[in-house]
Amino acid sequence: MHILGIDVGGSGIKGAIVDTDTGELTTERHRIETPQPATPEAVALTINELVKHFEWSGPIGCGFPAAIQQGVARTAANIAPAFIGTHIDKLFSETTQCPVYCVNDADAAGMAEMQFGEGKDQQGLVLLVTIGTGLGTVFFTDGKLVPNTELGHLLLTNGKEGEHYASDAVRKAEDLGWKRWGKRFNKYLTMMEALFWPDMIILGGGASKKLDKFEAQLTVEAPVKPAAFLNQAGIVGAALFAKSKYC
Repeated sequence: MHILGIDVGGSGIKGAIVDTDTGELTTERHRIETPQPATPEAVALTINELVKHFEWSGPIGCGFPAAIQQGVARTAANIAPAFIGTHIDKLFSETTQCPVYCVNDADAAGMAEMQFGEGKDQQGLVLLVTIGTGLGTVFFTDGKLVPNTELGHLLLTNGKEGEHYASDAVRKAEDLGWKRWGKRFNKYLTMMEALFWPDMIILGGGASKKLDKFEAQLTVEAPVKPAAFLNQAGIVGAALFAKSKYC
């Protein structure tokens, strides 16, 4: 089945048509800058521009930077606070005249990784951590998503939030070497393991491509692997989510 997948970010809104049976993009990705301010109406119109670009008239999956509960945005990260409480499924569907199904953007990336990447056929509890400006977390239990986790905000034993201590943005801002930063990140993973005992940990985001530079600092018992999907994970996962809702 082909579905238009869209990934809404703070700086760009990207989309492509996805073959949900293979996880492959059937078109080139198209990117439009996120409107500033990123109000609900402005973002909806930008999504509609993508729909027109692809001449699309079917179901749409949308990865969105917020906790989403039954189609309603409950938080707002790098977008206008006016999104909080907005029924974005309804807004985007009415604007595009297509059925739109929204999912947290980190959850979308995790769905792609579990279906076609390192998490494929993995049973038990899988934790995916995206390392970027913050620390995004996604849980799957026997392949089923536990949505909207925000455990990058977990308080560590030193009293700091995980993402304020061990994100990639912190590594860059404090000019930390990979070994020193790796020890910080290990402290975060160690607490996550003590609380949840995942069977596998998958790392996504830019820093995951440098796993060889900090892997020696990780002491968790669960195997740690870099994500197979990179920039297209959010688009593919959004399409998979829409398929699960539409079919």
